[in-house]
Amino acid sequence: MAESERRAVTSEEMAPPLQQSFMIPKKEINMVSDMGKWKRSQAYADYMGFILTLNEGVRGKKLTCEYKVSEPIEKLVALLNTLDRWIDETPPVDQPSRFGNKAFRTWYAKLDQEAENLVATVIPKHLADAAPEVAVYLKESVGNSTRIDYGTGHEAAFAAFLCCLCKIGVLRVDDQMAIVFKVFNRYLEVMRKLQKTYRMEPAGSQGVWGLDDFQFLPFIWGSSQLIDHPNLEPRHFVDEKVVNENHKDFMFLECILFITEMKTGPFAEHSNQLWNISAVPSWSKVNQGLIRMYKAECLEKFPVIQHFKFGSLLPIQPVTS
Repeated sequence: MAESERRAVTSEEMAPPLQQSFMIPKKEINMVSDMGKWKRSQAYADYMGFILTLNEGVRGKKLTCEYKVSEPIEKLVALLNTLDRWIDETPPVDQPSRFGNKAFRTWYAKLDQEAENLVATVIPKHLADAAPEVAVYLKESVGNSTRIDYGTGHEAAFAAFLCCLCKIGVLRVDDQMAIVFKVFNRYLEVMRKLQKTYRMEPAGSQGVWGLDDFQFLPFIWGSSQLIDHPNLEPRHFVDEKVVNENHKDFMFLECILFITEMKTGPFAEHSNQLWNISAVPSWSKVNQGLIRMYKAECLEKFPVIQHFKFGSLLPIQPVTS
């Protein structure tokens, strides 16, 4: 047998070509009456299924626990590290208004230009055609460069980005914990740095009546992590000492820590919804309530969903059951 024939076949070569034509995702929800299309869509079913699968995957687990870290996960973390480095290379500029630093636009322009190349580093060669479609969700996930704002719609785009990577087989079922604990957690760190560095405005914020100015998913997954915890109850997350001692293990407490760093005054005043949640008796009830609230406050709100983009991986077509 010739040397060349004996060479091991790589998994990349074995993978069947995807019988799929990719497309650049575009907006489909143009008026309030289109919202029904979204809720009946394959995209909605797949997106919500993805969120709930991860919710189960991290249930009762600490951020610091042992879990499998695959090569694509490592590559995604490297991608986020690149975005982080670009923040350091793009300091805020001097400007009269305190909020919405225009240096964000410079930072964003770099991502806009490089997104496809970044995505290409994560996906195998035989899936190269998927890069332009998947890259759109990455670009949508960091905030709006015109308004210099960030909100739950941008966060949803990042979840959609990860969902697409699952649909093309780059991320797998046994990556669940790493998707939340390693990739999504790193994404949150980079977003917090963006929000702080460029003083980004909260997009479509409900102010004191919203759950949080910027994020929602880490509260869902973070409350799932705390289900059946032997001694941490929902009432404890408003206790500064508890937060300081446990935030490295639990995403929910990490979010609370960030809020208390960014806001002044009594917690009950600046974060009324969270304050109310601290009175719920169990973490599983908190978790269920947050999932309902996420659907109602984010996924069923036209101002959020009008920006969502649909392609071949997250299609607007109705669910085929």
